[in-house]
Amino acid sequence: VPMGVLTCMKYLMFIFNVLVFAGGTCLAGMGVWVAVDPAGFQDIVAARAVLSAGAWLLLAVGIALSLLGFLGCCGALRQSRPLLLL
Repeated sequence: VPMGVLTCMKYLMFIFNVLVFAGGTCLAGMGVWVAVDPAGFQDIVAARAVLSAGAWLLLAVGIALSLLGFLGCCGALRQSRPLLLL
């Protein structure tokens, strides 16, 4: 495989993982926002229990995606196979 192709794949993986990290951070931020100020979202969601569970779910998924994206970025830049497989 030519060296230019490997370099291109490395940077494409990095960019994809940055997007995953950014999406996870946005989800976590939205989860915190809904958990802290649920009054603005009670018009949309009928039950308070559903709103609370949804906020914590958004927060957990956002943190998991952020961690996954961060480890992927580190793995892509360092060309670390274990980090990329994680």
